[in-house]
Amino acid sequence: MKKWHKNIVDTAKMLGALAGGFLLCLVIGTKYNAEALAPAIMVMAVFFIARMTDGMIYGIVASFLSVLAINFAFAFPYFAFNFSIPENIISALIMLVVTGMTSALTSQLKWQERVKAESNNEKMRGNLLRAVSHDLRTPLTTIYGSSSTIVENYRQLSEEQLVQLADGIREDAGWLIGMVENILSITRIDNEGVKIVKTPISLEELIDSVLMKFKKRYPNQKIQIAIPDEFVSIPMDAVLMEQVIMNILENAVQHAKGMQNLELSVFVLGNKAVFEICDDGCGIEKERMKGLFHEFFSIQDTPVDHQKKSMGIGLAVCDSIIKAHGGAITAENRKSGGCCIRFALDMEEPNYE
Repeated sequence: MKKWHKNIVDTAKMLGALAGGFLLCLVIGTKYNAEALAPAIMVMAVFFIARMTDGMIYGIVASFLSVLAINFAFAFPYFAFNFSIPENIISALIMLVVTGMTSALTSQLKWQERVKAESNNEKMRGNLLRAVSHDLRTPLTTIYGSSSTIVENYRQLSEEQLVQLADGIREDAGWLIGMVENILSITRIDNEGVKIVKTPISLEELIDSVLMKFKKRYPNQKIQIAIPDEFVSIPMDAVLMEQVIMNILENAVQHAKGMQNLELSVFVLGNKAVFEICDDGCGIEKERMKGLFHEFFSIQDTPVDHQKKSMGIGLAVCDSIIKAHGGAITAENRKSGGCCIRFALDMEEPNYE
């Protein structure tokens, strides 16, 4: 938002809150003859102004204007400015001090919240950088080693060995592509000012696109699909939503030990489309379930399998994307075994023209 536009909005908020507080004082004073409540109401108005606007200037100006309003309408002589009476001067000074302190304290609180948010963002960026350096080292080393082996020992390797090395390079390169996509999605969602652009997308079209990509990566893994027979249109960023479903499906393939069945189902509930990805594998430990979608980039000192690390990163991305779409994502273990991850999206409003 441009600075001048923000200033206009904050000025409108200030004037609107002051006008609302002044009218409330008039109503209460006229109906209940309780003019003593006017200063408290105007202090409350200044408090809201300080919370709703940026910087201290609006709170200070509002404090001064509230003092003038109280002197004009709720101090003798009524509906006239008079600072010659000692009582009016003392009341005005007390009112100005109270409202000024309220504005200053509120602005300080907002500043502390902003500093805390910036600190958290810096911490997340640092964790992201360390995680990327840590996680990319293993697949890059493998790719470098396999490719070097092929180049240096091409004539001595059998066809089966060459295919095996090339397949390993392909798998690690595919994992790196997924990691980069996740990182780009996190930076896209978390950058200030970036908003999701929703476009009505056919549910069937979305699922078909996801299945095509999934089968290329996991040709031997079958998925049971269940979607409504009727046409369903959902406003979303299709690229990001495909990534959400792909991340959840990949997590099931990589981490659901003993899985025999993988299910992707979508059903309509009211004005929402509910997505469920369920498996019959080993489930998720209770200790991990609470922070499952917030394990962004926990770094361990010991070497770990980069595929295991991708679970935390992938689900954190899913959580960010779903929240940016105005929804929420949850996970629970099934009584029959396995895990079920569920999220809901608002459906497109029907057009009755």
